Amino acid sequence: MPVRISRVLLDAILSRAAASPGLEVCGLLLGQGETIERVEHCRNVAVDPHSSFEVDPGALIAAHRASRAGGPRLLGHYHSHPNGIAAPSDRDRAAAEPGSLWIITASSEIKAWRAASDGGFAPVELVVH
Repeated sequence: MPVRISRVLLDAILSRAAASPGLEVCGLLLGQGETIERVEHCRNVAVDPHSSFEVDPGALIAAHRASRAGGPRLLGHYHSHPNGIAAPSDRDRAAAEPGSLWIITASSEIKAWRAASDGGFAPVELVVH
């Protein structure tokens, strides 16, 4: 099923990644149903942000609390791959929560994926509006 996202939000993800080309940047994707309504840039707290990412747990907890209080739902997250490949890595596969949406950017390429219960990923069409 396609996921809708605005050009403004996609550009915000790309700009964030371009500003730190040697690091994995990350953030949360918030919205309703299959529409991303907001992107929240987060601090990468990974031990080695050059080759991995970990969303700041405080931001993640805040997003879950806001959702329970009636705010936008946490649909997934985005991150960048400084290696130039906009596809899930082995590390991504190990961390994937089934059903979550992953947007990965590398260079100027951006792709979306849905985590599957078997540890794999299925490509997701991004409909830009």
